[in-house]
Amino acid sequence: MKRLDHFGVTEEQLRALVAEGLRSGGDWCDLYFEDTAYHDLLLRDGEVASGGYHVDYGCGIRVLKGEKTGYAYAESTDFPSLLQAAKAAGAIACTTSSPSGQNDTTKKTGGWLPLNGAAEYYTERLPWEEAETAPFVAFLKRIEAGIRARDSRTLKVVAILSYSVSDVLMYNSLGELTADHRPLGSISVQVIFRQGDKTENNNVSRSLRTGAELIDDEVLEDLVGRAVEGIDARFEARRPKGGQMPVVMGAGASGILLHEAMGHAFEADFNRKGQSIFSDKMGRRVARKGINILDDGTLPRSRGACNYDDEGVPGQKTYMVTDGVLTSYLHDRISAGFYGVAPTGNGRRESFRYNPIPRMRATYMESGNDGTKEDLIASVTKGIYVDQFANGQVKIGEGDFTFFVKSGYLIEGGRLTMPVKDINIIGNGPQALADIKAVAGDLKVDEGTWTCGKEQSVAVSCGIPSVLIGNLTVGGE
Repeated sequence: MKRLDHFGVTEEQLRALVAEGLRSGGDWCDLYFEDTAYHDLLLRDGEVASGGYHVDYGCGIRVLKGEKTGYAYAESTDFPSLLQAAKAAGAIACTTSSPSGQNDTTKKTGGWLPLNGAAEYYTERLPWEEAETAPFVAFLKRIEAGIRARDSRTLKVVAILSYSVSDVLMYNSLGELTADHRPLGSISVQVIFRQGDKTENNNVSRSLRTGAELIDDEVLEDLVGRAVEGIDARFEARRPKGGQMPVVMGAGASGILLHEAMGHAFEADFNRKGQSIFSDKMGRRVARKGINILDDGTLPRSRGACNYDDEGVPGQKTYMVTDGVLTSYLHDRISAGFYGVAPTGNGRRESFRYNPIPRMRATYMESGNDGTKEDLIASVTKGIYVDQFANGQVKIGEGDFTFFVKSGYLIEGGRLTMPVKDINIIGNGPQALADIKAVAGDLKVDEGTWTCGKEQSVAVSCGIPSVLIGNLTVGGE
């Protein structure tokens, strides 16, 4: 395998490292090799005046023994360094062992072996390593020029192009050897507008697992158009009266509420430890019929796509809620072994320095058959329409959430009226899920630079069709 040469190791050495990790009595050992190169360019005040480049290279070794996890890493892949890390991981896992079997993934694999022939969900027509930098600089300058040409109120533009290329190699005590080549390109734009003595800002982005072909006129036009879209409404927006009322969430970026308020509560580690509000609800109805919520690693080019997760499990599509019934948690190998089910490909990590844990990929709700966004709005006598959220807070155990509304409108008599700002949407995840009254047929998976920060940072995607939630608390005047 070419990746073996990339990291300077042989299959014989991989087997020796696993044997060393298990020498003290461990149940499971896996190796995660990574070589990632990060690049970025920053445009500020009309000039691309700074850039960055760094490399993350090394190997993480994990040993499981009962409920204990031992983890160690080396920032070199020479065999002595790797052997030392394997010894350390084994010693940590087996220092004070707990009853065996809870993490015994060598015996509870769910019948999904062998792991070969995973699909390719991301490709590069123009690899980042082969692309010239000059067109990137010109692209960032064209973004600023386009925004200023569209709106004379533009005060400041900051644009960042960042991209990374990762080569990973994974091996475990079942003898499974997998590799992946992962490109990721991102463009983020922040714009400040001034009208009289007032300022407003807008942030837009695009991020895909693709090569330098990301830099094209379609992406430029999309970013420029969204950067200036709705700014008139932002300057006109006021804070409405608060209270309990229906909320219509717009398709796309509103999916961040689904990710935070519900998706995390479906991650199996929280449920295995009894920390999630959904820990006792497997197989029970949690939403009305027709609602399907899934986490998907198979969306082509998606920021959350995974040919393999970070435990070597092939990327797949996982329905968490099927026709309103909770049907699956999101599993890594540990939780899959605990529940006696197959891993769902959700074992992810920030880098080789971190242990894999259950994480989302691209989380979204499927389209419904309750008409259009306009139909949902028309059904509301008095409420709020929201299409962008900003910061939010969620309590996994209780399911309570608070999200700040970045952009929205008051709904009066079935029509959008006054633009609103400076409000919070407050609710409870399971209650909000159960209180979804209508789902439109306009699913959109947002392609922004979403990053999930559960203990570690990983790239994710989120999406949702327009939905009507019957009753949430709107924090206003």
